Amino acid sequence: MNFQQLEYIIAVHKLQNFVKASEACFVTQATLSMMVKKLEDELGVRIFDRSRQPVKTTAIGEKIVAQARKILAESAKLKELIDDEKGIVHGELRIGIIPTLAPYLLPLFLKHFLRDFPLVKLIINEFTTDVILHKLKSGDLDAAILATPLHEHSLHEQVLFYESYYLYVGNREKGFDKQFVLSKDIDINRLWLLEEGHCMRAQILNFCSLKKQKEAEEQFHYNAGSIETLKNMVDTSFGMTIIPELATHNMTGAQKKRLRSFKNPIPVREISLVTHREFLKVTLIHSLRQSIMAVIPPHMLQHKQSTVLGI
Repeated sequence: MNFQQLEYIIAVHKLQNFVKASEACFVTQATLSMMVKKLEDELGVRIFDRSRQPVKTTAIGEKIVAQARKILAESAKLKELIDDEKGIVHGELRIGIIPTLAPYLLPLFLKHFLRDFPLVKLIINEFTTDVILHKLKSGDLDAAILATPLHEHSLHEQVLFYESYYLYVGNREKGFDKQFVLSKDIDINRLWLLEEGHCMRAQILNFCSLKKQKEAEEQFHYNAGSIETLKNMVDTSFGMTIIPELATHNMTGAQKKRLRSFKNPIPVREISLVTHREFLKVTLIHSLRQSIMAVIPPHMLQHKQSTVLGI
């Protein structure tokens, strides 16, 4: 038994296909199949049921794969100890980030992070929260930046900052000349929302029972794919929307005049750096977290008189 064989069975388990697993491991299918078969012979059990397509991991195979991951993780800790001792921050980090955060947060820290850590390779993709959670658990992502709390025991959350929500109101909307508003001031028929699948949509609908109002009172239905689309609809058409704080930072002077704050307790979303509890690369994650928090306005690093909206 060797580490290479353990990597091979993890790849087959994940991809459920010997050809795809061999491509992912950069070996021929014949080599990978032979090494997996040798491991099965050594252990005296079948790890995979090859008669099924896609390939099915057997019951004992599931346990073996889980243990293989732990063995490889413990092995990787040795390399991390040496790198930490030398003060080296390097490696690849695959990150998922929600679309309502990516365009506003990434430009703030990416340039500085890549400059400060030239040996680190970042691979970043935008996904909705549900997709991110699946990929974190399957190992397709190393970390994620998204709204929390998630209430997922297998994941570890490190809070980055708290982002307040604002009401963004069109010029033709009446009754919003006051600086502070309540959720009951919002006409659900004039509220632009993101499409299904975005956690921000769920947060807003749950905010002061807007979900019930929407189901009962909605007259016009339109779902946008991005915050920028929501803002453009308000600017050029009618109505209002609710947007997070970072999305307000690059607004024009005229746009900022359309912002209204909610009365206390202010609705906020908690943004965290999330990893699987068994994930290593501790130094890399710590460096990423510090780089992000360094560019966030100090008042966003803690929340006062606010209500953290759940997912």
